Amino acid sequence: MKKTVPTSNKPILLWLDNIDSQTMEQAVNLANLPFIHHHIAIMPDAHVGYGMPIGGIAATIERVIPNAVGVDIGCGVCAVQTSLENIKKSALKSILSSVRQRIPTGFKHHKKARNSSLMPEPTEGVALSRLPVISKEFQNGLFQLGTLGGGNHFIEIQKGDDNHIWIMIHSGSRNIGYQVAKHYNRIAVEKCKRKGDKLSVKWQLCSLPASSTEGRNYLREMNYCASFAANNRKEMMKGIQEILNENYPDIAFSPAIDIAHNYAATEQHFGREVIVHRKGATRTAAGEPGIIPGSQGSTSYIVRGKGNPESFCSCSHGAGRKLGRKQARRQLDLKEEIARLERQNILHSVRGKRDLDEAAGAYKNIEKVMSSQQDLVDIVIALTPLAVIKA
Repeated sequence: MKKTVPTSNKPILLWLDNIDSQTMEQAVNLANLPFIHHHIAIMPDAHVGYGMPIGGIAATIERVIPNAVGVDIGCGVCAVQTSLENIKKSALKSILSSVRQRIPTGFKHHKKARNSSLMPEPTEGVALSRLPVISKEFQNGLFQLGTLGGGNHFIEIQKGDDNHIWIMIHSGSRNIGYQVAKHYNRIAVEKCKRKGDKLSVKWQLCSLPASSTEGRNYLREMNYCASFAANNRKEMMKGIQEILNENYPDIAFSPAIDIAHNYAATEQHFGREVIVHRKGATRTAAGEPGIIPGSQGSTSYIVRGKGNPESFCSCSHGAGRKLGRKQARRQLDLKEEIARLERQNILHSVRGKRDLDEAAGAYKNIEKVMSSQQDLVDIVIALTPLAVIKA
């Protein structure tokens, strides 16, 4: 359950018992920005990020902070229930092989450009030419659409406690989102330096007025990237469904649940309109569906939001890291991590020491994370991993 930590400006509400010093320092920096509204919310999966903790929610008054959204704009999770109730391991191996052949992972892109009709339309009726980064990266985006990426992005086949096989994809806006984030954070840093705002530069929390040309352009390009990320997941899901349909001609699929967890949105909270930055956090208004994935060796969850105003109607976006990437490679035992997955009969992606940064041991206990946010969400379905693809 939550606890409140006072600061010299706005309080911090924590939904976790133990928070490391670096993550707490970032939360305090965020809370001390003069335009923060009401409080900062830190979810139970929180860990250190660039400027703002991953697993954090910040509501701002007429300011937008590129680093409070992050470099993978629109990153999120898509889940689909299938009509299958069981799937053999031999079939899973064949399906994974086909998925790897058709969906590029890591730094790989499609060799042939996708149809431009699959790209999002800019919001507010703004011409593409008025979005400086998107217009420059548009052609590259045609090769990136429908690709997984690396890091903690994954494709999983899962068995739900509803007795159905599920497909889950975690991915984002690829390089196009990274370029937008980098461009506008650089502008924000330049403006902070000109104003002599040394603290925001030091804290990696430089911001833009939301009504300024740069602020409006960032929000437009950020929204485009969020739509691109959703389309990216949709294209991958379509490809996986086609593969499953080849193996199971009578298979049926439920409508997709698609949830972003890196974005900023204008919302009403505590009596005024604010810009809510969710960085590694899932919006869970009352009755709203959500997805909280575990690690490749632990349970994931379909949840329903309770609309708790104290978390700005949000919950965690996953289990959250307990070890940094380099730390995981140094500390985790490869044989032990492989044995952990194989005891669960999971077709996994841990092959060598470089894969340890995405091993289950690098992540927090998802059961504890879920128990810490019972006031934020109800669990609808628990999903156990059967097979995992990571770059």
